[in-house]
Amino acid sequence: MDQWAERAGTVRVIGTGVMGRGIAQLAAAGGLDVELADARPEAVGEAIEHVGAMFGRLAAKGRMTGDEAEAARARLRPIADPLAPATGCDLVIEAVREDLTTKRELFAALEKVCPDGTVLATNTSSLSVTSIATALDDPSRLAGLHFFNPVPLMRLVEVIPGARTAPWITGALSDLVRRLGHEPVTAPDTPGFLVNHAGRGLPTEALQILSEGIAEPADIDRVARDVLGLRMGPFELMDLTGLDVSHPVLEIIWSGFHTEPRLRPSRITRSRLDAGLLGRKTGEGFYRYVDGVKQEDPEPEPPTAEPHPIWVDDTEPGIRAALGALLAEGGAQVEQGAFPSDTAVILVAPFGISAASYAGAHGIPLERTLGVDPLGGFASRLTLAVHPAVDPAAGRAVLAALAATGRPVTVVRDAPGSIAQRLLGSIINVGCAIAEQRLARPADIDTAVRLALGYPRGPLEWGDHADPATVLQILYGLHDTTGDPRYRPSQWLIERAELNLSLTAPGTAPGDLY
Repeated sequence: MDQWAERAGTVRVIGTGVMGRGIAQLAAAGGLDVELADARPEAVGEAIEHVGAMFGRLAAKGRMTGDEAEAARARLRPIADPLAPATGCDLVIEAVREDLTTKRELFAALEKVCPDGTVLATNTSSLSVTSIATALDDPSRLAGLHFFNPVPLMRLVEVIPGARTAPWITGALSDLVRRLGHEPVTAPDTPGFLVNHAGRGLPTEALQILSEGIAEPADIDRVARDVLGLRMGPFELMDLTGLDVSHPVLEIIWSGFHTEPRLRPSRITRSRLDAGLLGRKTGEGFYRYVDGVKQEDPEPEPPTAEPHPIWVDDTEPGIRAALGALLAEGGAQVEQGAFPSDTAVILVAPFGISAASYAGAHGIPLERTLGVDPLGGFASRLTLAVHPAVDPAAGRAVLAALAATGRPVTVVRDAPGSIAQRLLGSIINVGCAIAEQRLARPADIDTAVRLALGYPRGPLEWGDHADPATVLQILYGLHDTTGDPRYRPSQWLIERAELNLSLTAPGTAPGDLY
C-alpha cells in the first residue's frame, strides 16, 4: 500500500448533503478522523447526527459492534468554517453543488489553508477535473474521487487524474479507497468519466429500437431482463433516474466526444423531458406510477391457432437441433427434412440481419417465414420477429407453438438484429471503444460496469462470453444493412476477434519490445 494511504489519518469533507454524509460515514467507519464542514454551519450538526444514527442502525443489525459504532461516531468532528486551517488534514474532499465556478473558488481558497502535503479531491460527477484544477497555483495536487450514491453500499469509486495531477496521487487515492473497503478504478478525465461513458451503450440503443417502432418500452425491458440478465431494463432505469438527469448526461457525453455516432442520443428523450414525463418522480415516464409503484399491463395471452408443421432452418450451427427440440417438447410437429414442405411454417434465427433479408437471400418463402432470436440459446424469453409480408395465420401458429414451450414470448417487428442482439452489441462495442482509445484499462472497464451499473458482466468479458466473432457478425450486419456509423465495430473488437484474443487482454504493445 502507498505510504501516504497507509498513514493518512484525517480527511475533511466539505458539503454535508447526501454524498458528503455518505463519504463521511465510509471514512469514519474505515478508521479515519473526519472533519465535516458546510457553508451552512447548522447543516454540519444535522449531518453528524444523521451519520451517527446510521452507525447505530448498523450496530442494531449486527453489521458492526456497539464499540465500533461508538468509535466511528467519535471520529466525526464538526468544523464551523470550511476554510479553517487544515493543518492536520491528509485529504480534503469537496462534495458541494455541481457548479464549476463554485468548485474553482472553493479549491482556490482551500489551497491557501492546506499544507503542501494535503491532497485535494473533488467528488464531481460530471465536471472536468482538469478544468476545476485551473483555479489552483499547483494543479498537481487535485484529483477526482467520484463516489456513487449510496456511498456506503456502492463499492465502486472512480479515481480521476486531471491533465496535471501528480502521478503518485492516483495510486495513493486508489490505495486509500481499498483501505476503506471499496473498489477503485482509474477513470479518464473525459465526459462521463468511465461509468457514465460505458453506460451509454444500453439506453442509446434502446431508444433507437423504440424510435424505429420495433417494440414498446415494456417489451424492450422484458428482453433486457430475461435474455440479457439485467436487473432493470433501460426504460425502467431511465424512469428511476429521471429524464431531467438522464437526458443531459446523454447529450453531454455525445457532444463531449464530438458527436460520436456510437453515443448518439435520441429525439425521444428531449420531447419527453419538455413534456415533464420524467419518470417516477413525476408519476409518469415511460411507465405510469401510482404511489411510486410501476403500472404495467400484463403480457397478452398467446392466441389459439390451427397447428402447422414447423421447419427450422439451420441458420447458425446447432439452431435446428436446439430450437426444434424445444418446439417438439411443447407438442409442435417439427419437420426434419432438408427442405420445408409446402404447408410448413418456417423459422429462421439469424445474427445481425432481419428474418426477411435472410429468407430472401436463401430463397425461403417469405409469407411463411418468421424470425426467432438465437441469442441466449432459447433458454428464457423468446423473441419472435414478424415482417410485413408474413401470412397472419402462419404467424399465429408459430406464436402458439413457441408459447407452448412454457417460455414467455415477445413479438416484435422484424428488423436487422434483434432487441437482445442490438442492446448487447452496443454495450460491448462502447466498452471496446473505451479500451481502444486507452481511456481505461480493460479490467477497470469491466469492474466499473459490474459494480456501478449492476450488469451481470463487464462489457469486455461479456463479449468474450458471447464470442467476439458473433458480436462482430451482429455489428457488421447492422452496419451493412442500415449504413448507420453507430454500428461500426471498434478496432479493439475486430483485432481481437481476428487474432483469437480475449477482449479483456491488453495484448502486446509497441512499447513492450523495449
